[in-house]
Amino acid sequence: MTAKDFRPRVLVTKIGLDGHDRGSRIVAAACRDAGMEVVYTPPWQSIPAVVKLALEEDVDVIGISSLATDHLIVPKLMAALHEAGLNRVRVVVGGIVPDNEQAQLIESGVRQIFHPGTTLDDITTQISTYATEARLAAAETGV
Repeated sequence: MTAKDFRPRVLVTKIGLDGHDRGSRIVAAACRDAGMEVVYTPPWQSIPAVVKLALEEDVDVIGISSLATDHLIVPKLMAALHEAGLNRVRVVVGGIVPDNEQAQLIESGVRQIFHPGTTLDDITTQISTYATEARLAAAETGV
């Protein structure tokens, strides 16, 4: 695989009961515009549904959008990804995450939290970087 052949595969989704998906739709469109393959889901996804889709679509990065505390179940998603053997998949969270709850996400394995006001260029650049990391990890482990 050369850098020229590489096209990051990103799953943009919302887990939990928060139905505000404007931010996730904007990020999904920005990732597509940046040349990534994007799998977008409507809101209200369950953790098993996200893990299943990540496996089926062979994604490199999962972007979770959170507005109303749904980020608090992301550690359960991280555990489910690990259990499914998807350790190489990088997870990022975007939205409103209070300062006192960020450490829990990072400790669970979340690579980055994008806060309101982060530019779309910054988000797509970081997601592309994490996708490259995921592909390299897959090449090293064969998974």
